[in-house]
This record gives sequence, structure tokens and C-alpha cells, in this order.
Amino acid sequence: MILLFVENFKISLSAVFANKTRSILTALGIIIGILSVTLMGTLISGLDKSFESSMSWLGKDILYVSRYEWFSDMEWWEVRNRPRMLPEYVNKIKEKSQYALAVAPVMQRGASLSFEDKSTRTEIFGTNEEYMETISTNIATGRFFTKNEDRSGSRVTVIGEGIREAFFGDKDPVGKYIKIDDIKFRVIGVLEKQGKFLGLFSVDKQAILPFGAYKRIFSKRGWMRLSVKVPDDKLEDGLDEIISVMRHIRGLKPNEKNDFAINQTKAFEKQYKALKIAIGGTGIFITLLSLVVGGIGIMNIMFVSVKERTREIGVRKAIGATKGMIMGQFLMEAVTICLFAGSVGILLAYIFSFFINKFFPSELPIFLSLVAMFMSIVVGVISGFIPSYRASKLDPIDSLRYE
Repeated sequence: MILLFVENFKISLSAVFANKTRSILTALGIIIGILSVTLMGTLISGLDKSFESSMSWLGKDILYVSRYEWFSDMEWWEVRNRPRMLPEYVNKIKEKSQYALAVAPVMQRGASLSFEDKSTRTEIFGTNEEYMETISTNIATGRFFTKNEDRSGSRVTVIGEGIREAFFGDKDPVGKYIKIDDIKFRVIGVLEKQGKFLGLFSVDKQAILPFGAYKRIFSKRGWMRLSVKVPDDKLEDGLDEIISVMRHIRGLKPNEKNDFAINQTKAFEKQYKALKIAIGGTGIFITLLSLVVGGIGIMNIMFVSVKERTREIGVRKAIGATKGMIMGQFLMEAVTICLFAGSVGILLAYIFSFFINKFFPSELPIFLSLVAMFMSIVVGVISGFIPSYRASKLDPIDSLRYE
């Protein structure tokens, strides 16, 4: 049995290599199909890792209180007319909430940062000393600012790893002075490297300032949110309580709608699932279409091959080849073409994923490669079955007479 399998495989290889151009063109549909499914899987795998990392950075136990929903179909003017978040909400939430473990006001704006002859433009954040409790990142070097430094409006800053690399290279920036919109700030700490949020933009290029200094120097108005940390096992209770507290702070009546939004990572998860379905659906459609077209092409070529080798089939049957042997030979030929196509498709997917990974996180799972190869074999068996069956049914006498 093994010897027969090996013999059929040798004959199949000979037939494939005897018609190289035809075999390559026939395999093209399968190559595109396998490349589609593997690249789709690679993209989704990279997205999964990037999404988990980004959601970890946002924190599943953090409630983001703001004027705006992250994802909403509300009219822009309705949201725009909502009252702004105010710094005094921080103490009011602490007083009224039993679930709020930390509350940090966060104001944000773009600013120009410079050090000696180097400069960049990035985002700066004004917040209080509890901010570090609302993010999953630690201080890599130095320290975070204190409550006294916040109250006194000290001109100190904690910078991201991206700013450290751009301005200081391998040197320790703690104690050095940088300029933020031409105002000197002393660097007291550096955040750990965080990478890109959802693989799209870096969160390492940032500077964090004490809320007091930010308000006094840059702006008392503008975009602001509140980050509220609640116990992980009391997330729903904490959410309900913060909604109630915010309604009380805003002075809303029972029949009035919320004029604020409380965002969670669940909003991203919902949008991400929809994105995955869209990517997966598109990839599966392209894959199936390519495999069907490729399978039809292989079936057509196998019919041609059977026709061309009718006399060979007659000779083999005349010297004792069974129907199973003939069928196995042509079936093996179809599977060999598909295996070749699958291997090329996976190789191209690995090459493409290597280059894509430089711009967007991507990784081709080994399991997906095995599934792709299995799909290639299945397509080979299905597309080669009818031609192989017809070849096995040929009459040996008629076949020997065939010209």
C-alpha cells in the first residue's frame, strides 16, 4: 500500500513538472485562496493581541466620565450642548461614592516639546496624583508627582518612553529640563514602554503634568474627562453608583436624560467584534470564491489530462492496474497541485506578514497554516474525484485504440 502511494506520488510529480506552466496557472486560484485565508487569520491574530494589550492599558475596571460617548449615533449638536466636566467633580465623587478607589481628572491638548535642538509635537495631559492608579503602566525611571506638587502647580513632568528616546537616547532624563510650549518643566519620571494603541498610534509620546500647573499655564477650559477606578468584581455596581452620583452632581431630575457619558472598554469590545466579523466575512468570501474557481480550474485540467493520457491508462490496465490504482494516480495528481499551491500561498503569507508587521502587528499562527494545507488537500480531493473516477472507468481495449 505504501509502495503504491509512493509510486502514485512519483507519477503525479512527473505529470505536474511535465506541464509546469499549465500546473502553475491551474494552481493560481488555490494560491490566492490560501493567501487570502492566511492573511485574514494573520491580521485577526495581530488585532487580537493588539486589542488585548490596548484594553489592558485602558483598564477594564476604569470608568471614563465625559461629555462624549466613544461610539454614539447621537446628533453632534446635542452632545456639544452638554455641560463640561469640572475639576470639582473629583472631590464630589470621592465624597459620595463608596466604590471609587481613585478619581483622576484628565485634561488633554496638543503641545510642542523641545530639548536643546530637538523638538516634537505631541499630546500633554494634566491630571492629579491618583492618575497612575487608573492606568496599567508603571514608572520605569524616577517617580510620579506628589499631591503637594499638584496643589502648588510645580513645573514638573513625567514623559513617555518615546519622548525619552527622541530627546535623550540612552541617557537618564530625570532631573533634566524640557520645554513645553517654550515653558521649562523638570523631568521627574519616565513611563514604561507601552507600544501602539490598537496597533495604530504610539502612546509613548506623551507628557503628563500636575493638574495645577496645567490649569494655570495652559488652559482652564477645554476637553476634560474623569477616570474613575472601581473594584474589578464590583464593576456593574460601581457603574450604577457613578451614574447616580453624576446625576446628583449635575442636578438632573428623574425624568431627565443623562447629560454625560460613562465609557468602558466594553464599547471598544463591541466595535472590535463587528470589525472582526467584517474582516473575517470578507476574507472567507474571497477565500471560498478563489478556492471554487481554483477547484474548477483543476477539475478542468484533470479532465484534459485524462483525455491526453487515455492510451497510458489502457496500457496500465492491460498489465494489471486496478480501477483503484488508476483513480488513486489521478487523484494524487490533483492533490499534488493543490499541495504545491497551498505551500506557495502560505510561503507568500509569511513573507507578507513579515513586512506588514513593521507597520501593523501581525503573526501567522502555525495552526492556521495547518488548516490552510488541509483545505488545499480537501480541494484537491473534491476537484480531482470526478476526473479520477472517469479515468478508472475507462475500458482498457477502447483506451488502447485511442489516438
